[in-house]
Amino acid sequence: MENCESGDVGDERREEMKVPLLKEYSSSKEIELKNDYNQIHGGLRRRVWIESKKLWRIVGPTIFTRIASYSLNIITQSFAGSLGNLELASISLSITVILGFNFGLLLGMASALETLCGQAYGAKQYRMLGIYLQRSWVVLFLCAILLLPVYIFTSPILKLLGQPDDLAEQSGLVTIWLIPVHFAFAFQLPLQRYLQCQHKTPITAYVSWFVLAFHIFVNWLFIYKLGFGIIGAAVTMNISWWIIVLVLCWYVVCGGCPETWTGFSTEAFSGLWEFFKLSAASGVMLCLENWYYRILILMTGNLNNATIAVSALAVCMSINAWEMSIPFAFFAATGVRVANELGAGNGKAAKFASIVSAITSLIVGLCICVLILILHGKLATIFTSSNIVIEEVDNLAILLAITIFLNSIQPVLSGIAVGSGWQASVAYINIGCYYIVGLPLGAVLGWVFHLGVQGIWSGMIGGTAIQTLILLIITIRCDWDMQAEKASLRMTAKK
Repeated sequence: MENCESGDVGDERREEMKVPLLKEYSSSKEIELKNDYNQIHGGLRRRVWIESKKLWRIVGPTIFTRIASYSLNIITQSFAGSLGNLELASISLSITVILGFNFGLLLGMASALETLCGQAYGAKQYRMLGIYLQRSWVVLFLCAILLLPVYIFTSPILKLLGQPDDLAEQSGLVTIWLIPVHFAFAFQLPLQRYLQCQHKTPITAYVSWFVLAFHIFVNWLFIYKLGFGIIGAAVTMNISWWIIVLVLCWYVVCGGCPETWTGFSTEAFSGLWEFFKLSAASGVMLCLENWYYRILILMTGNLNNATIAVSALAVCMSINAWEMSIPFAFFAATGVRVANELGAGNGKAAKFASIVSAITSLIVGLCICVLILILHGKLATIFTSSNIVIEEVDNLAILLAITIFLNSIQPVLSGIAVGSGWQASVAYINIGCYYIVGLPLGAVLGWVFHLGVQGIWSGMIGGTAIQTLILLIITIRCDWDMQAEKASLRMTAKK
């Protein structure tokens, strides 16, 4: 019995001795886990901060550039709106639909440079950027010539599509005067992407804002003082866009890009077919999306009281396109960052850059949605003084906010596709979502259910939502290491 009791006492003493040891072990383990947690999350915060700085070095100046560039269109429409509702509708139709149709194709084709120049820059093949720029000029200039009939025959085309005769005639006259702008796009768009892939975006921002200030003065002079009317408005567009082209060309050729510009080369005329195929895929991918918005305005022209409906939707599309300067800046920056990292063979960094860009763009988009809903009754006042048009735009404010929300994420996903070289696949997705789902749905809601312009726009939102979902699934399932290997093979083949 005594032995048993002494054994029990010994066990108790051992248990008592274990308690502080366990507490000490537990405390040290908690500290270790806490340190690991802080290290992991501190490292993540640092990575996000570093990636955000890289992203905003491109996004910031690009936003300013796009806002300034698109504001050229907005300012011209605003000055023309003071001439009357027909003048506002015709200049809006000419700029938003006809010029926008061709701009969408040329913009898409120029976006091939975001893949090629971005990956070449990441792979440190600097000389190839200048060669790619010259190839893009050749391809886009030839494409611009092929698109000329759209400008020449604008009036009969619009009449065939059901637009009122007076609106079609005046829009056709304006469009003829906009042909020089069309050729300016063929040079300016490749230049912008060439500089963008080298992170030389501030120069484009400086030039664009200088031209914007000049554009305001020229519109005031031509329309108010000299009384050139709607033709004067078109001429101001030509002057301003060509100033941008000439200044950027001067910057590149005269030593602004010494690593990547080694002079004009006959290599620009070699490998054109391969370059054209990627440019065509990029063009189809983006222009299908761009054309989608233009078709909506044409569909609206077939509604009752078409002038008011077209004016209201054109105002909303103009505001949407103005705001799209921000997500399109994220589109550009995402394409550059993904292409740079893939060109350098770093798939994990490309994935991380995509995530940071998508979240940042979504936060910015939500803030703008709230602003649109707050200012819904005053959105159209910068375009027109017509109470009827202002009221119609006010009725569309909720749809505009939903569109802006979707567009805060969709361009980033498209930027990932461009940076990775998926343009051909995304082109098929756009065809299905926009033209098989969106347009028929809009037509049914607009005419069958008599929802008018709101129904047409709701169909557009449906197509965009499906496209965004599909691109999101593709991006989530992407094998980034394999994409990096493909980029390395592409760069090796171009040497």
